[in-house]
Amino acid sequence: MTTTPADAEGTTVRRAERADLLDVFRIEKTCFKQPWPFAAFEQFLGEPGFLVAVDGVAQSKQSGDRAERVVGYVVADVMPNYGHDIGHVKDIAVHPDARGRGLGRMLLRQSLVSMALGGANLVKLEVREHNDPAKTLYESEGFEPLRRIPRYYEDGEAALVMVVDADEWQRGGDDR
Repeated sequence: MTTTPADAEGTTVRRAERADLLDVFRIEKTCFKQPWPFAAFEQFLGEPGFLVAVDGVAQSKQSGDRAERVVGYVVADVMPNYGHDIGHVKDIAVHPDARGRGLGRMLLRQSLVSMALGGANLVKLEVREHNDPAKTLYESEGFEPLRRIPRYYEDGEAALVMVVDADEWQRGGDDR
């Protein structure tokens, strides 16, 4: 996957690489009360739905130094389901210092495209019941609440399972 321009500040989205894992893990620990273990991210390396948002330029050909900074990521995949494959946004986060620039939306949209190309007819995710900023983002992209799962998180908070029809999402792109 080639990098995709994100905004005027030079942020791009690309597939995650092994060299990104430590930055991804640091963001995970900063953003979540129940962070994924490092090994969980390793399992998704190479998956089309494991994407990172990076600020800066790619590797310098002359020096070999990386001048990129991972500022967000999304982990998503597609599971076969009797001809109606289901995409799953498993994890998404933006570093607190990079929030407010539309990076979460950009990552979510790129993951939805990736899952649709991977054959997903429906995409789901789980979100904390009281995470209003995330719910607002998901709803603005067409996700609708499907069900509530009580005590889903370790601290006892419920999760909302939200879903979007991938085909409808693609057709509605101009309305968002």
